[in-house]
Amino acid sequence: MDRRGYIRFRDRRDAGARLGEALEGAYRGKEVVVLGIPRGGVPVAAEVAQRLEGELDVIVARKLGSPISAELAIGAVTANGGRFLNEELIRELHVPEAYLARVTTEQMAEAHRREARFRGARPMALLAGRVVIVVDDGLATGATMRAAVRSVRTQHPARIVVAVPVGAPEACAALREEADEVVCLFEPEAFHAVGLHYEHFEPTEDAEVREILERWHAERREPPTAAG
Repeated sequence: MDRRGYIRFRDRRDAGARLGEALEGAYRGKEVVVLGIPRGGVPVAAEVAQRLEGELDVIVARKLGSPISAELAIGAVTANGGRFLNEELIRELHVPEAYLARVTTEQMAEAHRREARFRGARPMALLAGRVVIVVDDGLATGATMRAAVRSVRTQHPARIVVAVPVGAPEACAALREEADEVVCLFEPEAFHAVGLHYEHFEPTEDAEVREILERWHAERREPPTAAG
């Protein structure tokens, strides 16, 4: 902790190890599926999956940019259509329905392309009837995590757990209405940005995500996967 009161993780691997430690009492050895949200959530998820002896995969969630700025998110979407919309902001900005439909289609397609790029020839992990732990490196607005949880829910898991090292209290509270459980190590009242809680928060590149997944599956016997 520094003088401003921020809790610091050394890096994403350190955060993942500490998050895995918090989860292992309830979930180690339970054949869980750990889904990392690329890019930054994947190094965290890999550490969690290792600690829990679970299966590692990814779920890509893409922000939906507003008409006035692509950086201002009005929601998020996943490859299979899991979607969260910030209805209040959409009303405030008078976002046209046609725009919303177009940007949703575009970002769903991009999420699909990215999942294929990261996963390669491997099919998506089987989620039905299993405990699924969705991991990111932190929650700011929680938009992408909410879209990811809604996507996972359509696959009929036994339980959905959201797990993050740090998150804004409002985002964590919102996720508790979406998931069966939220595990967040730190919810600082004075939350400003996820990166402020890491000593090293360099961008995670696509190549690193692919390398983590390839190494993981090369070192382990392939678990059961969804048909097709």
